[in-house]
Amino acid sequence: SHPSLGAERPAPEATPECSEETGGRGGRRLRTAFSAEQLSTLESSFQRQQYLGAAERRRLAGRMRLSEVQIKTWFQNRRMKLKRQL
Repeated sequence: SHPSLGAERPAPEATPECSEETGGRGGRRLRTAFSAEQLSTLESSFQRQQYLGAAERRRLAGRMRLSEVQIKTWFQNRRMKLKRQL
């Protein structure tokens, strides 16, 4: 058990529908389960800037061991969430 992961209750975005990604054509990508650590990194990046450039996205993806598409999608979803809240 990792101390920093289960410490706080998971945000709704962190709840996995399934932990594997689908392969093949037309298969809908399954939900990514982000760790609490990843979510806090993403959130703090989002507080600094709501839009990431390609270089920043690549850097973040490498650092967090996620794909650039996952980072890009998280930022899109987070901007939508902010828009709903306003």
